Amino acid sequence: MAIQVMKVGGMTCGGCAKHVEKALRGVEGVSSVTVDLPQGMAIVEGTASLEAMTASVTEAGYQVLGLV
Repeated sequence: MAIQVMKVGGMTCGGCAKHVEKALRGVEGVSSVTVDLPQGMAIVEGTASLEAMTASVTEAGYQVLGLV
């Protein structure tokens, strides 16, 4: 399975990190998610497309600023 590391903008607290994690876990093909709040990153493992993950994060109210 592929691992993608995304830079996520707009996360300011632990609640934000949990919200982003929940949004990404809901994407078909995502098998695991770890959100690193201090670094502003989400580490995602699975087969989900970047487009689907970006749409989910955006819908949750945050921004995907690119891949790391």
